[in-house]
Amino acid sequence: MMFGYGDEWWVPLVALVFLWVPFGPLAMAGLGVWCALCPGRWPRLWSVLLPLLPVTVSAILVILPLESWGRPGHLRDVVHYVLVYIGALTVLPWLLGHGITRLTRTVRARRTPQAWQDPSEMV
Repeated sequence: MMFGYGDEWWVPLVALVFLWVPFGPLAMAGLGVWCALCPGRWPRLWSVLLPLLPVTVSAILVILPLESWGRPGHLRDVVHYVLVYIGALTVLPWLLGHGITRLTRTVRARRTPQAWQDPSEMV
């Protein structure tokens, strides 16, 4: 029971949904960089677990109540939700962080000579 009402248990969950809008892309870009620098199970697991709660709660808020599916334009709203909230705020920053880090590492690896190469072969 929060603030004197028994049905406000969902307020912290919705607060996470609203906080995901400004801070989610930053967190996902950081996780993309982490996955690119340290490939393995844990970075990828955290890349799924961190956005799980805000994305699931927001998806439930968009999908329910089921009677709203008969309203004209609801399918368009769901498609826009998927494109913006899931695509632009969650997946795209992860892909940008991961891709830019991998590209930077590849360019630096080609530019700097390796320690095992013969110095006479370097041009």
